[in-house]
Amino acid sequence: MTETVDIQKREEEDKRLIIAAYRNLLRTLDGKMDDSDKKNIRKAYELAVDAHKKQRRKSGEPYVLHPIEVARITVDEVGLGPTAVICALLHDVVEDTEVTLDDIREKFGDKVALIVDGLTKLDASYNADSPQAENFKKVLTTLVEDVRVVLIKMSDRLHNMRTLGSMPRHKQLKIAAETSYIYAPLAHRLGLYSFKTEFQDLCMKITEPDTYYSVSKKLQETKKSREQYIEEFIAPLRSELDEIGVPYRILGRPKSIYSIWNKIKTKKVPFEEIYDLFAVRIIIDVPPKKEKSFCWMVYSTITDIYRPIPERLKDWVTTPKANGYESLHTTIIGPKGRYVEVQIRSERMDEISEKGFAAHWKYKGVNGQPDVFDTWLDSVRDILENGNENATEFINDFKTNLFSEEVYVYTPNGDMKVLPKGATALDFAFSIHTDIGYHATAIKVNKKLVPMGHTLENGDQISVTTNRSQKPSESWLKMVVTGKARSKIRSAMKEERRRQGSFGKELLQRKFNNMKVDFDSAVEALVKFFNYPNHADLYFAVAMEEINLISTLKKFKVETGKLVQIVEEKKEEERKVPVKGSRVLKRFSGTPKLLIGGESSEQYEYSFATCCKPVLGDDIFAYITATAGMKIHRANCANAEHLMANYGYRILKAEWVSGANSEFTAELIITGVDDGPGVIQKLTRQINDLDINIRSFNISGNEGYFEAKVGLFVTNTDQLTLAVKSLQNLDNVSTVIREEV
Repeated sequence: MTETVDIQKREEEDKRLIIAAYRNLLRTLDGKMDDSDKKNIRKAYELAVDAHKKQRRKSGEPYVLHPIEVARITVDEVGLGPTAVICALLHDVVEDTEVTLDDIREKFGDKVALIVDGLTKLDASYNADSPQAENFKKVLTTLVEDVRVVLIKMSDRLHNMRTLGSMPRHKQLKIAAETSYIYAPLAHRLGLYSFKTEFQDLCMKITEPDTYYSVSKKLQETKKSREQYIEEFIAPLRSELDEIGVPYRILGRPKSIYSIWNKIKTKKVPFEEIYDLFAVRIIIDVPPKKEKSFCWMVYSTITDIYRPIPERLKDWVTTPKANGYESLHTTIIGPKGRYVEVQIRSERMDEISEKGFAAHWKYKGVNGQPDVFDTWLDSVRDILENGNENATEFINDFKTNLFSEEVYVYTPNGDMKVLPKGATALDFAFSIHTDIGYHATAIKVNKKLVPMGHTLENGDQISVTTNRSQKPSESWLKMVVTGKARSKIRSAMKEERRRQGSFGKELLQRKFNNMKVDFDSAVEALVKFFNYPNHADLYFAVAMEEINLISTLKKFKVETGKLVQIVEEKKEEERKVPVKGSRVLKRFSGTPKLLIGGESSEQYEYSFATCCKPVLGDDIFAYITATAGMKIHRANCANAEHLMANYGYRILKAEWVSGANSEFTAELIITGVDDGPGVIQKLTRQINDLDINIRSFNISGNEGYFEAKVGLFVTNTDQLTLAVKSLQNLDNVSTVIREEV
């Protein structure tokens, strides 16, 4: 009886939570719906509630709260409308319930069905080298038809990241890696800055929790003093800005936790010395035609009061970023000699910077600038045109289109092209037209002949000479960085391989006809013998004479019109080592004890990755490589993001066994003030006092500054942390950071 009452109470509580969430969603849609929209949203809501009624999230709450919240995010934080809400409410029903795509099409029409299909993962039985890459490729294929697919997917990922706490640790790491690898850069490319910064912060919270909470604590501790300083900075500006005669808002804002930590690492300075920790945004309300002149007027007003740092001026008002971002940035020296970053923009620019692609449609064409998103989508279409592209290669090519920094270069006629920083002269040729890229023979930059792999810089003017007989080669792949160029070069090379392969196929047909052997079965036997992934590779190898057919066919005999391999008995010492699945059984000992996939590591052959050098106590995972056995990586390894995002199916949970005892090497990068010949002695004495052995020591000094790279033998992360803190306590030391390759 008590159990029945408890179930009823839980059902009533679930119902209250669902209704409250739905009403909250409707409030965000006030003024955006007509009667038809209201009817369809209600219908989608009821379908989602019914379809997910037996499902719960890992946290224990009703599953349907997830699609309702995703729908709210699409409206409230992205700025989409009723159609997106319907699709967000239904985004998981085809994948997770008995509702079919045909049901969706019948109830809501083709457009909603197309978007929901784009949001639905491929069937688990789908054969793919990388299911994650294949699924993301599917989403992006729909992107060029309706961008709402990606915007809803971003909202879905944001809610998953916000509620990741109830997931197992190893799944948190995989999801965070995928988010950091694709979703954060994509949010940047679509102009969704609030999404990008939250993605980065949430990923850091999972991969580097200690650092995240340390920076967060320091931000909280300095919040009051920062707010007082910002108010002190703004006070003398108000009367001057009032004289300009336009409505304005001034906001003070802290940097994100991730961006602060990134600056600590790249600039090698402590938290207290990050120069633009203070940031101010001034937003003016003026018509689009007057935005540029008034932004510069505000800049002039500010620099009349405070001294600017000229090299920190960034004019994205005259030349917007490739993702549509417009703003005028400068860094000035404020009260007490502190640096303050100031952003100046209009209300229109601010809405685009916050809601990106969604807001872009609202203001399309109003500032007279070319449509940057249409240009970008064209480049995505170019990559997608190559239908046979390996999904993992496709994702890597696509990632190069998500560049955060760009260079502005020009054609001989003065037309501007925006390319990612690091782009080459050959990238430029492909950006003009595929045929120009294919047939490029000579490229001049600023009227000077340069190699095709020459890296472009802002302001370069490029001209390309072509020849119809020129063709791409494999070496060209090393000369380009853009996804379009890489995709087109691979496509051309595949076409050339197919053409050459046709000659190899003809040669095999003649050979097998003479031998009176069935062609299809003979080809299959040779493909299996050489372990080629497909027939085309065999044909190409024959055409290029990479295979000696005469000697190869001596290893086969003809039986009933088929090729049969002659099997020779292997000597005992040649027999393979037993394997368990794809994991080689361990043949050596002496490594620390681990649990891999919940099982003892004693049965596996594994080694510690040299790229991140794990130490006992680090958060770790196991990765099954294609050729080098199993590698143990740190969760925050520089390569972890790529491995987990592209090869999640090869990742296994790994954890240290309590009481494991061994010695590890760890390397620290130490920077500080070079106050004389005693620096080395101070550092080594501090380490020796901790009874830690030094494995290596390299130091260099320059004009009062030193940087030392010190290798230590440690037993666990506690001992390593103690060494870091002890070294940081030295007066002449500025930063101590564990090296990341």
